[in-house]
Amino acid sequence: MKIIFKITTLFFLFVGCAVFAQNARVKGIILDENNNPVENVNISYQNKSVVTNANGFYSLTVPANQKVVLVFTHISLKKTTATVNLKPNEDFEFNVVMNENAEQMGEVIVTANNRKRVQGITSIEPEVIRKIPGANAGIENILKTLPGVYSNNELSTQYAVRGGNYDENLVYVNEVEVYRPFLVRSGQQEGLSFTNTDLVQNVEFSAGGFQAKYGDKLSSVLDITYRRPTKFAAAAEASLLGGSLAIDAVSKNQKWSAITGIRYRDNSLLVNSQETETNFKPTFADVQTNINFISSTKWQWSFLGNVSQNKYNYQPLSRQTNFGTIDEPIALQVFYEGQEKDRYDTYFGAMKSTFTPNENNTFKVIASGYHTLEQEYFDIYAAYFLGEVDTNIGSETLGDVTFNRAIGTQLNHARNDLDAVILNGEIKGFHILKKNQIEWGVKFTREDIRDRVVEWEVIDSAGFSINPIYVDPVNDQPNNPYMGPLVPYHNVRAINFNVINRLSGYAQWNRKSKLGNHDVWFNAGVRMHQWQVENRNIQGKSQMEFSPRGQFAIKPAWEKDMVFRFSTGLYVQPPSYRELRDSTGTVLLNVKAQKSIHFVLSNDYSFKMWNRPFKLVSEVYYKSLTDVNPYTLENVRIRYAAANNAKAYVQGLDFRLNGEFVPGTESWFSFSYLKTEENIENKGFIARPTDQRLKFGVLFQDYMPNLPSVKLYLNLVYNTGLPGGSPSYADPYVYQSRLRDYRRADVGFSKVFTDNNKDRPDGHWLKKFKDLSVGLEIFNLFNNQNAITNTWVRDVYTKNQYGIPNYMTTRTFNLKITARL
Repeated sequence: MKIIFKITTLFFLFVGCAVFAQNARVKGIILDENNNPVENVNISYQNKSVVTNANGFYSLTVPANQKVVLVFTHISLKKTTATVNLKPNEDFEFNVVMNENAEQMGEVIVTANNRKRVQGITSIEPEVIRKIPGANAGIENILKTLPGVYSNNELSTQYAVRGGNYDENLVYVNEVEVYRPFLVRSGQQEGLSFTNTDLVQNVEFSAGGFQAKYGDKLSSVLDITYRRPTKFAAAAEASLLGGSLAIDAVSKNQKWSAITGIRYRDNSLLVNSQETETNFKPTFADVQTNINFISSTKWQWSFLGNVSQNKYNYQPLSRQTNFGTIDEPIALQVFYEGQEKDRYDTYFGAMKSTFTPNENNTFKVIASGYHTLEQEYFDIYAAYFLGEVDTNIGSETLGDVTFNRAIGTQLNHARNDLDAVILNGEIKGFHILKKNQIEWGVKFTREDIRDRVVEWEVIDSAGFSINPIYVDPVNDQPNNPYMGPLVPYHNVRAINFNVINRLSGYAQWNRKSKLGNHDVWFNAGVRMHQWQVENRNIQGKSQMEFSPRGQFAIKPAWEKDMVFRFSTGLYVQPPSYRELRDSTGTVLLNVKAQKSIHFVLSNDYSFKMWNRPFKLVSEVYYKSLTDVNPYTLENVRIRYAAANNAKAYVQGLDFRLNGEFVPGTESWFSFSYLKTEENIENKGFIARPTDQRLKFGVLFQDYMPNLPSVKLYLNLVYNTGLPGGSPSYADPYVYQSRLRDYRRADVGFSKVFTDNNKDRPDGHWLKKFKDLSVGLEIFNLFNNQNAITNTWVRDVYTKNQYGIPNYMTTRTFNLKITARL
């Protein structure tokens, strides 16, 4: 804390010495003749210049109290000039419409932003995110079509990247790390993702080998920026799955701006399409706002807030699952009593202040708080019958169970509560020193987590209670009478009061240079993370880890537009609360950080095909993991061993081809190969729970040639099967079967009424809308049966346990209407 105090004091002393400079700021958006934002427009004044981003936005600091001539230039548009004379600290908005040159200046090859290419970052347009259909539409829905990103659960927003699990991914919104609920165990409980797509401006994603400025996770980073509105706007959407409303507001002097979104979601349409008949009454809702204030040309302030409430009331009724082979078809019939009532209330707030004393130095102070109140209550009694199915064609009982080979019951009970508060304070700096860029940051985090776990499961097979395998004497009724105690098959009871204090920091260096005629980029950095866990005044040992990382990229002076990149580094993941808690609910204070060494070699090739821009990105990677904390995966619930008793490796290939397969729209095809195995206590290497060997993804946009206002959006994913897990307390080395392949296609059709607005006369009612459309979505177009986990059922006669697949959603139809002002 003394270190943080000293750094903060020096920071504010520096700020106090620099606030009196007399400058002003010009900002705005550059548009072409069709009102589309123009990227890479150069705005210059004397020896100062800036370039517009992908949204056409620019911001330039200029002297106050004097005439300033701004020059706007672009390689394919006419030069534009403007003269301004601004007051000190004035924030002036100047939007420009640039026309095409009468004479073309040769061929222009559209390439991705250089920064993103050399850092290995994938950028996703917000418009694509909003349009592409999916059972859980949003940013995560699009990520699942990218190479190296895997998910077999369309109801979940969780994803695994290159052999990692759901807890190994960093997510930032406006440079603030965001969190997800702790107790969620299935996708249908999740509700809404934190990110509101109606508020998004930029989405950047890295699947590995990322820089030191990003935090301490093993697999990936998703960096999201919410937009800062420049004028009033509104957007609304309604469908059979819920609705949303977003409002952009700006003050007259442009100093204040705010964007607020409200969302509501009801998953009943999807959950009721599963094989289990239920009474399902969910309520998922949230309110989110991003407020910005520009106090001067040097100071900016912003606040990001979110309040979310997820209620999940679930009452299963019955289920029948057919499985087995053609020669020996088997069916599981289950009849339920009881219900589940879960609730997740989260509150999040973050304040950020940005100080820019001059063009070469920027400082940021960020403070955030996250509070979650979670409860998971259920009592569900299930009576199951495992039987043989009549397959005789013409039989009156075709498809029915004609003989029961196993009869049993199961009672599951839980009273789980969690109350967690996570507080963060952070200082960051960015400096330009000639051709070098220096970035640094220091962050303190305090996690206060109170947790009560009461879970038990009783299994009765053919009238005899099943004991867990570790109880003596063994219950082998009806062969011999059982004289031991009657205990639940699974029983967890624990109360934990934990505090985790973390101090982390980073420093990194960037430089662009020349190697002969070739452009080269260098990045090198290191992270530090120190932490200590306390449980009821019992302190674990203080631990510290360092994480060096580096990147090198070269753009050869070839006719072909290629960038080669190599990234490496030691990535360290200090244990989160979930990783500290073992299968009995006990928190182990001294669990070590998991470590992964990344090696990533990639090629980025931009080219033209059919006179339209395309890009092919190829990557090969290898990761060596030590101090691995083994886990089991059930739906989206991860249960750790809380022991660093394994080592693992990941190797794979990723390919992605994206471009304008249809003129004016972006589509892509992706392919991945992955292999990941772990060695637990030197027993030998076996497949990890996320070992998904092959992946093929398609995101495709099209329109009808004769009716271009009718759009088509296709989201297609094929994944080979994951390991199917093992029964409770069983040795995973014995159970290495795999689930069936995951095959899913979601398609959307949309009629856009505003496509021809530019040809409509002024005053036409449709000209009030930027977008007005009606759409039809078909989820799981081919009605494939995809399994997420197995339910393990014991056959009392053969003593075998059958892994019965739990199937996901079937074909479902959705209607939606979208309007934007």
